[in-house]
Amino acid sequence: MSAWAWRAAGAGLLILLGMLMGTWAATGHFRPLLDAEQNQVASCKAARDNLAGLATEQGKALSDLVLATNTRQAAAEQAVSQARASADLDYAAANRLQQERIGGDQCAAASSIIDKELGL
Repeated sequence: MSAWAWRAAGAGLLILLGMLMGTWAATGHFRPLLDAEQNQVASCKAARDNLAGLATEQGKALSDLVLATNTRQAAAEQAVSQARASADLDYAAANRLQQERIGGDQCAAASSIIDKELGL
């Protein structure tokens, strides 16, 4: 082999040795950083999954609350209409009480009318 071939082979070996040393140094330097980042990614994924589960649970609870609110609102509307009907009856009875004329003391008359209305 000629001197140029030996020099090219030596230069190739030096380049290869430099590449191997660079790879070893880069691996030694970046491997701990990569491992730390992978651990952080795993932690973030676990937190994301946890938050997704909590959001789903919260959405279900919210829909349950909306359903309960609608049920209570319907019951309240029914109670209001029943109260109105009852109040109409009471209002009619009060009008009858006011229209009846009983002589004597007003307090005794009112007491008598109320007792009569209540069935006492």
